[in-house]
Amino acid sequence: MEVRVINNNVEKALKVAKKKLAADGLFRELKARRFYQKPSVKRKAKEREAARRRQKWLAKHRVF
Repeated sequence: MEVRVINNNVEKALKVAKKKLAADGLFRELKARRFYQKPSVKRKAKEREAARRRQKWLAKHRVF
C-alpha cells in the first residue's frame, strides 16, 4: 500500500492511510486477535463475518 504526501500535508495522508486500512479490515482483525478466543467462539465469529459479507454482496447486486 502506498499513500502519497502532497504539499507536506501529513494529516491528510494519515487520514487516507487509516481509511485504506479500515477498508482492508486490519483494525477489525487486530481487535479480534487482542485476546484468546475459544475455537467455538472463533468459528461463530467467522460465520457472522461470512454472513455480513454475503449481505453486503446481495445488497450491492440485488436487481428489482
